[in-house]
Amino acid sequence: MKPDTKNHIGWVDLLRVVACFLVIVSHCCDPFVGRLDTNYPEFLTGALIGSFVRPCVPLFVMMSAVLLLPINMDMQTFYSKRAKRLFLPFLFWSIVLPVLYFLYVNSGIEIVNPNIDFAGYTWDATIRKMYTFVFNFNYDTTALWYVYMLIGLYLFLPVLSAWLKQAAKRDIQWFLRIWIVSTILPYIQIVAPYLGFEGYGGNPGLLGICDWNIYGTFYYFSGFIGYVVLAYYLVTYPFNWSWRRTLLTGATSFLIGYAITGGVFVLTQHYFPGDYPKLEIAWTFTGVNVFLMTFGVFIIMQKVNIKSSPLLKKSAALTYGIYLCHFIIVQMGYDLIYPYIPVPAFMKILLMTIFAFGISYLIAWLMSLNKITRRFVM
Repeated sequence: MKPDTKNHIGWVDLLRVVACFLVIVSHCCDPFVGRLDTNYPEFLTGALIGSFVRPCVPLFVMMSAVLLLPINMDMQTFYSKRAKRLFLPFLFWSIVLPVLYFLYVNSGIEIVNPNIDFAGYTWDATIRKMYTFVFNFNYDTTALWYVYMLIGLYLFLPVLSAWLKQAAKRDIQWFLRIWIVSTILPYIQIVAPYLGFEGYGGNPGLLGICDWNIYGTFYYFSGFIGYVVLAYYLVTYPFNWSWRRTLLTGATSFLIGYAITGGVFVLTQHYFPGDYPKLEIAWTFTGVNVFLMTFGVFIIMQKVNIKSSPLLKKSAALTYGIYLCHFIIVQMGYDLIYPYIPVPAFMKILLMTIFAFGISYLIAWLMSLNKITRRFVM
């Protein structure tokens, strides 16, 4: 999401904007998913649309990898450049968002989002949120979970880049094979108890994981790092396929992944009510199903021959700012649209997305016009 602004590849800029839009779609679906027990058709709409857009975050990670790898500078220089672009906006919005939420929730506007806990919006609670972000994000800054993860990726990128520059094609393929195995483990963890597995001390972790050890067999080959390696591999060794083969392969991969994502997500809500870790398995960004969807989208978009126009370049550059500020705008959109516009749930989600993307774009663009506020969105 935060590539060097001097690098603009048409299909990458386009994909960054699309991925940003899909992130907002996913967050617009959340309040509808929260209505499982009160309005099942709305839950189903939110679940199926939310499942459809799950590649959004992995695509952002892959875009960063495309534009940052290989790294041709020392670690200190790389960290310094990334910190200037990453930390200041992160710090700004980690402090500002709780204040904006406090003002909004206490403004007298009717809040209809079922996910809002009104008890958490006193001034004392807001003050705590403004400094405890150093430990982790809170509801007001939910979208910033991505930045914590991205910081970790950036810290490791110079190490990974040094290996990738000297690794043979077959070596990278072996890495990806092992990583793909790690994407299947969440499903094995669901099945294992039915085969007699009880875990160690009640902990359901696999392959060495227990309460006092989180580093299982595939720990070092798991997570978003796989998308970084995958992006590097697909750009370095692109598939020279025809458009027909690319579309067929990409669409098939996406649809298989989507069928698993949507189907498993809906089923887990019925069979594992209240078991949050299991409820999120199908929507885990590093699960095999989301990998299949992401792979399909990436290879198709990689084939697109498009020149990055000034508008597309600007929009792509603003995606970080849009992402950072959009979460509260989604909240406002839900409160303004859900109770008052009598259209089907999928139309409400679309209207909320257009509203949130448009307002967030406007905020990021206006802030980009000033040399001081520009630092918080670009």
